[in-house]
Amino acid sequence: MTGYYDIVLGAIPLSLLGISGSLTFATDLALSTAVTLGALVAVALIGHAMFVNGPVDAPSLRTGNSSAESTPTTSVPDAE
Repeated sequence: MTGYYDIVLGAIPLSLLGISGSLTFATDLALSTAVTLGALVAVALIGHAMFVNGPVDAPSLRTGNSSAESTPTTSVPDAE
């Protein structure tokens, strides 16, 4: 099943190639300007995926053990 992050990963190269190519051929922008604008869209997609809609742990996927319960404790004997 395709999720949000799969779509974002597909949209990054699509924005770089698609926007850059369409700006280059549809308008008479220089290639460096078109690639810069396409890269800005790709950076915006990455920023949205990381900071606005960031990945979180789903409570239903947890095993129920906290990190304190699963960490073994060892006692160190005194040096005396």
